[in-house]
Amino acid sequence: MRKYLIQRFFFGLLSLVAATLIVFVLSRAQGDPLLLYAKPGGYGVSPEQIAALEEKLALDKPLIVQYFIWLGRVVRGDLGETLLAERPVSDVIGEKIGATFQLGILAWIFATLVGVPLGVLSAVKRGSVWDYIGRVFALFGQAAPVFFLGILGILFFAVQLNWLPAGTRPIQDPFWPNQAKALVMPTIALGWLPAAVYLRLTRSAMLEVLDSEYVKLARAKGASGSAVIWRHALRNALIPPITVSALVLVGFLEGSVVIEAVFAWPGIGRMAVESIHNNDFPLLTGVILMFAVLYVVGSFVADIAYTIVDPRIRYD
Repeated sequence: MRKYLIQRFFFGLLSLVAATLIVFVLSRAQGDPLLLYAKPGGYGVSPEQIAALEEKLALDKPLIVQYFIWLGRVVRGDLGETLLAERPVSDVIGEKIGATFQLGILAWIFATLVGVPLGVLSAVKRGSVWDYIGRVFALFGQAAPVFFLGILGILFFAVQLNWLPAGTRPIQDPFWPNQAKALVMPTIALGWLPAAVYLRLTRSAMLEVLDSEYVKLARAKGASGSAVIWRHALRNALIPPITVSALVLVGFLEGSVVIEAVFAWPGIGRMAVESIHNNDFPLLTGVILMFAVLYVVGSFVADIAYTIVDPRIRYD
């Protein structure tokens, strides 16, 4: 197990290096970087300014040297400056990442606490009313678009009932009750689809485990129903939900473009789309690198969780 985790760790580092290499190549494949930073010919950039930019970006050096210089700056947290505001990319990302993390973590908790227990209940009560309610919940959650859920929630809870705010993040207000109210609808809209996925995966895995021989043996030995479900069955059925859970959490932390647009949430997703529209390549590069790091870390955490949940797992 230790050998496998060490291998996965170094594989994650290799993946990060590959991601930085791809991002760097794309930054050079679009043409002369000076066309983005200096826009020569259109803004009267002097030869001295062009020379200073070439020295700053190491454009006067071979391509492989440029990559290692750029990689060293990235490791130190220097992602360059945005083209429009001319501010450090790390500062701009830092301003937006808090809103995305707050919404993403809450949506992940909601999806997990709703989807997994409903999946267990649906499997244990197979063929009952609870099973059909769980199936309807999963079907509706996977079929209804997230923007539809968001708009429907705004129309009903904000416009008709006036219970919740329609959108935005009131950072200047205290968390309770203003910020908490603003989080309710985005959290549910963002977490509904993953909750439905958790339900289907947990139900399928539980049904397979409940029909296994060792569960039948545990029942024959007189184990209580709760012990069979929670200690024997659920623990062995958690591998598929854990795999999805890591990807879902990372996806949430990267920001949901649709939900952030519907609820005017100032997060990473909206910022990434705006950077594309504004042709702000340094900002987009920083966001992509952050996404790559989150995916690698999430995958490694999922590998660790496998060995904790199921000690039978051994990797050669």
